[in-house]
Amino acid sequence: MPVSSRIAIVGAGNVGATTAYALMLRGLFAEIVLIDTDSDRATAEATDIADANAIARPARIWAGDYADAREASILVITAGAATADGEARTSVAGKSAVIVRTCVDAAMAAGFDGILVVASNPADAMAQVAQATSGLPAARVIGTGTLLDSNRFRKRVADQLAIAPGAVEGVVLGEHGDSEVMAYSSVRIGGLDLDAYLDGAAFDRASVAHEVVRAGYTISHGKGHTSFGVATAIVRICEAIQRDEHIILPVSAKLDGQFGISDLYLSLPCLVGAAGIMRILTPDLTTEETAALHASADALRRTLSECK
Repeated sequence: MPVSSRIAIVGAGNVGATTAYALMLRGLFAEIVLIDTDSDRATAEATDIADANAIARPARIWAGDYADAREASILVITAGAATADGEARTSVAGKSAVIVRTCVDAAMAAGFDGILVVASNPADAMAQVAQATSGLPAARVIGTGTLLDSNRFRKRVADQLAIAPGAVEGVVLGEHGDSEVMAYSSVRIGGLDLDAYLDGAAFDRASVAHEVVRAGYTISHGKGHTSFGVATAIVRICEAIQRDEHIILPVSAKLDGQFGISDLYLSLPCLVGAAGIMRILTPDLTTEETAALHASADALRRTLSECK
């Protein structure tokens, strides 16, 4: 796997361009290349970001092709089929799979040998498609999974408690989608679990869960797409890899027996560093949460059946 300060992003749409811009602001990479079948769009986005970069940390930002991905340490895939307003992410699984396979085939043919970060929807299924297509070790293919959902979860818990989101620990597990699991057993505030912190005060768990699951649909209905949240999640994963952070993030990884689930991409807390997924953790869940995680895995298997 090459050591590089170059990152390549496939897809110069709203998510890809926002990711490139956020990466530029973070100063994580010396080189950012945008790749898209619409070369005019990629060139325009790269030029716009490069102009903004004139007052930020020095970096080279350009529109390129898959040959430019060969020297990249990370390849981010955001390209995929778009969903209509209110349409479930899983509804475009078959179409997105064709696009993701095409992108991965082109990258591998060009000699890419780094880490794949997959954000195309449905993210878990597309990570699995990308790993199977690339032939890369599963540890080096990461789906954005429920990292964004977990951020939404923490924020909405914090909103109800009138505290800062940074004071809340907690993760969403399973599918990045309608079957995702709010792991309330993982919530900690100042070392206390949620019930202990509440000390008998009211808390609407159902409302939080509904808002987290529906957040993407609500945002897309209002502005036609989502971009900032998922781009931030992508950047966080790339930062963990580039800086070899050895941090725990709830991302989509290929399970190998955790909770009795194997050969399936879904989100659990993962140790992430320069090598990609270094370890997949199995948190202590309640009986109900474990059952919900298995139901989420079943939903993902159904989605994958549409990708063949």
